[in-house]
Amino acid sequence: MPFSHHSHSGQFCGHARDTLEQVITHAIHTRKMRTLALTEHMPRGSDVDLYPEEVEAGLSVAGLWTQFGAYYEEASRLRRRFDADGKQGKHGCEILLGFEIEWIRGPQSAELVRQVLRHADWNFDFFVGSVHHVHGVPIDFDAEMYAEALNMCEGGEEEEALFSDYFDAQYEMLCTLKPKVVGHFDLIRLLSKEPDRMLKGWGTGRVWEKVVRNLEMVRTYGGLLELNSSALRKGLREPYPRREICQVWRDMGGGFVMSDDSHGVGQVGTCYPQLLQWIRDVGLRELKYLTKNGGDEVFVGGISVVDLEKEPFWAT
Repeated sequence: MPFSHHSHSGQFCGHARDTLEQVITHAIHTRKMRTLALTEHMPRGSDVDLYPEEVEAGLSVAGLWTQFGAYYEEASRLRRRFDADGKQGKHGCEILLGFEIEWIRGPQSAELVRQVLRHADWNFDFFVGSVHHVHGVPIDFDAEMYAEALNMCEGGEEEEALFSDYFDAQYEMLCTLKPKVVGHFDLIRLLSKEPDRMLKGWGTGRVWEKVVRNLEMVRTYGGLLELNSSALRKGLREPYPRREICQVWRDMGGGFVMSDDSHGVGQVGTCYPQLLQWIRDVGLRELKYLTKNGGDEVFVGGISVVDLEKEPFWAT
C-alpha cells in the first residue's frame, strides 16, 4: 500500500509546483497510490515570518489565512470528486485532508493551530507536527538562514548547540500538540555541515539524549514517525529520520508511516524504491497508515512490508 502522509502543491505553497488537482491526479492514476494526505502549510502568525517568495508575491498574514481557506475548499471539493470516482471503481486511493503546522514561537504557534482546529467551517482529518524554525529563523530554507539560526545559539558556530535547540523546540511542540504524525523528525540535518553524521555519540551527548527524550514523548501519546523520502531526493544518504533514530523507535515499539513530502507532480513517490530498500535494511516488518475506511474518524492501520512489496505502485 504505497502512501504519502505529507504533500504540497504550487497552488497553495510558494516553493512548490503544479495545482492540487494535478498532484492528486498524478498520485492516483500514474503512481497508483493507495493513500494520499493533503497537508499544505498552515498560516503563520506574523509578517516577519513570511518567506522571500511570499513577500515577493505581496502576501501578508491575512493573505495566508485567505489562501489556507481556499486550500480547504479546493481540497474538500477534489476529495468529493475523487471519492465519487473511487466508489465507481475507478481508483483505490483514499484522500486525507490535513495540514502541516508551523511551530515558531511556542504559545503563539499553539494558539494558531487551535484556531485552525476549532474553525467552524473546517474539519481536518489530522495534522503533521513539524518544526522548521529555531529561534524564529527557518533552518531548512537556505544556507544563509541556517547560519543566522546557528549564530543565535549559545556557542555561536557550534552546530551541536543548534541541534540541541531544535530538539528542544520539537519537544515543546510534541508536549503541547501531540501530533498523530511527526514530520521529518531530524530535519535539522539538511543544511548542516555533516548532514549524514551519526547523532548518537556526537559531541557532549546532549543531542542524542534529547532525541531519545523526544521519542519517548511521542511513544507516551501513541504518535507515529514519518519515514520521509525527501531527504533522499535532496542528496542525504538516509531519509528522515536517520537509521539510529529509527532503530531506537523500532525497539520502543513505535510505528512508522511513509511520506514523500512532495512539492509537485514530479516529486510524488520520489525515491520510494530507495526508501523501500532502506526499510528492509533497517529491519522493519510493518508500516502504519492513517485511514478513515469510509467512516468519519481517522484510525491507524498496518501493512506488512512483504505485502507492501506486492503493490502495483512499484511497477510505475
